[in-house]
Amino acid sequence: MLTQTATRVLDPGDLDAALAILDREPVANAFVASRVHVAGLDPWRLGGEMWGWYEDGMLVSLCYAGANLVPICATPQAVRAFADRARRAGRRCSSIVGPAEPTALLWKHLEPHWGPAREVRAHQPLMVTDRLPTEAEPDPYVRRIRKDEMETIMPACVAMFTEEVGVSPLAGDGGLLYQARVAELVAAGRSFARIDEDGQVLFKAEIGAATPGACQIQGVWVAPEHRGKGLAAPGMAAVLRYALAEVSPVVSLYVNDFNEAARATYRRTGFQETGSFMSVLF
Repeated sequence: MLTQTATRVLDPGDLDAALAILDREPVANAFVASRVHVAGLDPWRLGGEMWGWYEDGMLVSLCYAGANLVPICATPQAVRAFADRARRAGRRCSSIVGPAEPTALLWKHLEPHWGPAREVRAHQPLMVTDRLPTEAEPDPYVRRIRKDEMETIMPACVAMFTEEVGVSPLAGDGGLLYQARVAELVAAGRSFARIDEDGQVLFKAEIGAATPGACQIQGVWVAPEHRGKGLAAPGMAAVLRYALAEVSPVVSLYVNDFNEAARATYRRTGFQETGSFMSVLF
């Protein structure tokens, strides 16, 4: 047991303590918690290290250090310690993302060493619901993607990612990691779309993170030529119905503050803003 304030890389023996931290804020921590529930704390399976911050021998805060750097229930003192560790290790992540306040503080410490960022999205409303919408009927044509439909859904996923993040997920490794992630969600039954008779994806979304307490919808996308036709709200309602019935009792997502159309759609499907995330993109 650590008897002073310190950080260290957690190992599988720390799983229960780490889950207790993650369970403090199940909605905000859904992304990391979902990975820990599946992979534990082994870095190879988890896809990164889990750093722990201890005060008086007790685990107080976490930071996931993988493709994303994510502060979790992080106090200001913990953020400073995580920033020091990240600075010494050098930047290995493609983004810093998490609840706005600790993420902003983490970036403040790291920007002199890692900056400039490609883009900073300082306010991304976190939206939550625990019930089916009353204003939007679920689209009956939105369904699960089958494993044999990877070639159909993949171009839509790439288009969504490129539009949302500003870079193609096919860069670097040719898209192998991204394709594996899409295939993982399809295999888990958490990828949904409306596909017309010609095989064109009109709407798509995924339940990207899932824990017993909360899940997170991501990758919401409507084909550009079909925007403004009323597909988004019924599509979201359909995915929400699956999520509440089969995955978790609480469903969340976060959205760029400048995307007024998306925020209006999510409000129409019953989501309410309960907090704010921040993303720093490299």
